[in-house]
Parts: sequence; C-alpha cells; structure tokens
Amino acid sequence: MSELSMQFQQNQQGGVVGQATASREMEEVKGAIFLAKQFPRNIFQAEQRILDSCKRASLAEVAMYQYPRGGTKVSGPSIRLAEVLAQNWGNLSFGVKELEQREGESVAMAYAWDLETNVRQEKVFTVKHSRQARGGLQQLTDPRDIYEMVASSGARRVRACVLGIIPGDIVDKAVAECEQTLKGNNKGPLKDRISNALKTFKEQHRVTQEMVEAKFGYNAESFTEYDYLELIKIFNSVKDGMSKVEDWFDKDAGKKKSSDLGEAFTKESSKEAAVDGGTIEAGDTTTKQSELPQ
Repeated sequence: MSELSMQFQQNQQGGVVGQATASREMEEVKGAIFLAKQFPRNIFQAEQRILDSCKRASLAEVAMYQYPRGGTKVSGPSIRLAEVLAQNWGNLSFGVKELEQREGESVAMAYAWDLETNVRQEKVFTVKHSRQARGGLQQLTDPRDIYEMVASSGARRVRACVLGIIPGDIVDKAVAECEQTLKGNNKGPLKDRISNALKTFKEQHRVTQEMVEAKFGYNAESFTEYDYLELIKIFNSVKDGMSKVEDWFDKDAGKKKSSDLGEAFTKESSKEAAVDGGTIEAGDTTTKQSELPQ
C-alpha cells in the first residue's frame, strides 16, 4: 500500500470517529433541551432556592470579592456565589472546555447556556503554560499543573457568563441576602471573628495585623461590623486571584511602626542617661545636677 493510500485511509477513519463524536454530542444537546422544555423552571421556586442558599453563613462569607481600580473599589459576586446561582436557577449548562492545546499554551472556552431560552454566553481565551515563581516565569510541563491553570483562568470567565444569563435583579437579591446573613451571623463576638480573620490572613497570605490596621487607618480593636465585611471581601478577592496582596497592603507597614517605636525608645533612653549622668539639657543651657538648689 502506498503512503498516499495509507494517509487517505487514516483520514477516512479519523473522519468517521469525528463524525460519530459530533453526532453523539448533538444527541446529548437535543436531549438536554428536550428535558428543559418538558420540565421548565419555576422562577419563584428558583429564586427561593437561591435566597435560602445565601442564608448559609459558609456561603455568605465567600460570596463577594473586591479589588482596587483607578482609586476606587470594585466589588461583585464571587465565583462560589455564581456557581450557587447557576445550580439553583436550573436548566443551565455551564463550564470550561479546552478546545486546543498548543506548544506552550492552551485555547479554552468558558460558557453558560440557558437550555430553556437558548440564550448563551461564551468566552474563548488563551492560557500560557507558565506562572510566576521565585521572581521569574516557570514553564509548566505536568498535565495536572496545566489543567489546574486552565481551570483557574476559566473560573472567572464562567462567572461572567453565568452572571450574563441570570437576571440582574436575582443576582442583586442574592448579594443583599448574603450581606444580611453576615450581619446577622452573631454566633461569636465580633472581636473573635476579627481575630480569626487576621489569623487567616497571616497564615495564608502573610498579611500581619499591622498591615491591616495601616490599610484601615485605625487599630483592630476599633473595627466595626462594616470593617469586618470589607476585610472578608478583600480576602475573597485575593483568594480568587482578582487582586494581589500588594494592591491592598503595605508590606513595610509593620517595619515602619517598629522603627518609630525604636526611635522613640532611643530618645527616652538618651534622656534618662543624661539625667543619670548629672546633666539636664534645656534649650541652649546645660546645668549640672550638683549645681541645682538643694
């Protein structure tokens, strides 16, 4: 058999497999659309399911993100909240697909598709097989690392697609319900919750209490419920990769405070040493302690 004949046969076999795969996927899509038409969502029940989920403290704590932009703060529903919205809205297909893997990069697609109304949003993006590590770029070769990189990059785009499908008023109600859950979550004193938040920041992101206090402008003992909510939003923003620690906190804040204390301590020590040595300085006049009136 000639080389051209073998190539033609391989193409024929590949074409048959490709057609079979496409046909199977098409039938799955038709089946999903058929079931969505047979069992349409009840909007009121879907809304109630979403609001009930937002009453869980574990969800409310990770429901919002926040990051700085142009001197202002941008906040919105987090990836976790978008997943809950999609799951409880019903008849919604969403996810990330890797379309192609090239040398050093992957082409993927994030999508959200309402099977009832046939409204679809999708975003195609490219993910480089590299990440910042030890001050430079590290090339990824492990398939698991590449998969996690694509999934992480796709999650934020899936959130955008889901929020583009679900009505905005439903999203706003979910956000408001999460905020109410946080404000009413008084199982422990506010002081203890702030202490746990500061501890988590230090353990996971090496953000000290001094850095947090420098950001807010006052001591943690003066934090209110609103400040606690702001701290949670910042944590979720850093956790989801929407911002970096450097966008919010000055890493030298603790060092500067220590330096100021050290300088003050040095001045006090100098004054005490001057008194013990028998000399008291006042302006330009120097008087020995033995010359003072007895």
